[in-house]
Amino acid sequence: MKIEQIYTKCLSEAAYYVESYGECLIIDPLREIKPYIQRAREGKSKIKYVLETHFHADFVSGHVDLAKETGAEIVYGPNAKADFKFKTLNDGEFLTLGKVKIKALHTPGHTLESTCYLLIDEKGEQKALFSGDTLFIGDVGRPDLAVKTDLSREDLAGLLFDSLRNKILPLNDNIIVYPAHGSGSACGKSMSKETFDRLGNQKQTNYALKEDLSKKEFIKELLDGILPSPLYFPKNAQMNSTKPTKQIDQIIHSGTKALSLKDLDREVSQGALILDVRSQKEFSEGHIPNSWFIGIDGGFAPWAGSLIEDLNQKILIVCPKNREEEVVKRLARVGFDNTCGYLSGSFDAWRRAGRPQEKVLNEEAKDLVDMFGRVEIVDVRKPGEFKTEHLYGAQNYPLDFLSQKKGGLDKNKPYHVHCAGGYRSVIFISILKSKGYQKLIDIKGGYSALKTTSIPKINYFCTNDL
Repeated sequence: MKIEQIYTKCLSEAAYYVESYGECLIIDPLREIKPYIQRAREGKSKIKYVLETHFHADFVSGHVDLAKETGAEIVYGPNAKADFKFKTLNDGEFLTLGKVKIKALHTPGHTLESTCYLLIDEKGEQKALFSGDTLFIGDVGRPDLAVKTDLSREDLAGLLFDSLRNKILPLNDNIIVYPAHGSGSACGKSMSKETFDRLGNQKQTNYALKEDLSKKEFIKELLDGILPSPLYFPKNAQMNSTKPTKQIDQIIHSGTKALSLKDLDREVSQGALILDVRSQKEFSEGHIPNSWFIGIDGGFAPWAGSLIEDLNQKILIVCPKNREEEVVKRLARVGFDNTCGYLSGSFDAWRRAGRPQEKVLNEEAKDLVDMFGRVEIVDVRKPGEFKTEHLYGAQNYPLDFLSQKKGGLDKNKPYHVHCAGGYRSVIFISILKSKGYQKLIDIKGGYSALKTTSIPKINYFCTNDL
């Protein structure tokens, strides 16, 4: 028996490969299916099942394409409804894989169809729990992402409490918990950086598994501080319940076409968004007017999904050489299937042609000391970061909610903008510049640099709506 966790850091997502005596299964696969097929070939195994713990909201799964390519059977737990063929594994039912068994534990709460899969070895011993978004390391799944349900998030939180108490807590302490996500995912509030753990340790350290926690206390704790879900979450969940209209190979092929400046002009005239994925330093020093910055070396795909409102948006990329396919693939993981190509020669081609370019104005943190009280500070960090500590008088406009809010800032007034280190503030500035805000100044080094200055700071929460 082999268990392999296939972790994708940019999405904080874990898929799993389980193998036994020439048969294998994949749990919660990403959209690009070739790595799973290759792994099965290396193990001289046939992919028998594709198990889904639920309809994922934070990425597009490759379950349909993987099943079509390999002949594997797609498996969901109870309450799943989709327009493709799949097997429903009811609570307590088993699948056989080689000489091991997989038992379905229906654990509604994160979503109504959420199901954990318990691995039982050939000796009949419980070995591992693939817990999806029901149980994370240090946390549990948020109860507000279910699609098309009449239940409130309080109702779902109550169901999750029951699932944890009735299905998870009775299991053997020595079981290894393998969740679908780790720290950084928006599917929970405060996940650990660890990506697996013994269940016994989680019983001791995870607030949600404390035996003396009442249902009422659990619901209050779980719902406290949950931020609105990113824009793309319900759209991805819907995509995962339907047959894909495009395969990943088609998307990569069309998205990695080299485009000339003339091609760029044509695509932009037809509504394409120029997405610059170079480093924030490179973008700040020069970029195409009205282009958006979301750096490939940051939380790229989740930010793209959170900020680009239309999954059908045509996207033209400006990126470092030889990273074009990576960009297209990562956009497709969160549902953007219409990348139309990349600018050949990247930004250098634009610059060499003598075309107009823009820069991001910036200011050193230390230089704000003498200006403090005479400039307006915009803090684009998350509300929790802002609450922990922020500059006196700063306004909180979280980047996370930028596309969901309207108005607020004056296009004719200058604002000094910062996040924690500079990545999010440059994204914020680039988007607002494309909408006509031309007096935005980035504070270099973000709050990491600001907190070393003598500028007054406070640690209570206040916010201004956009």
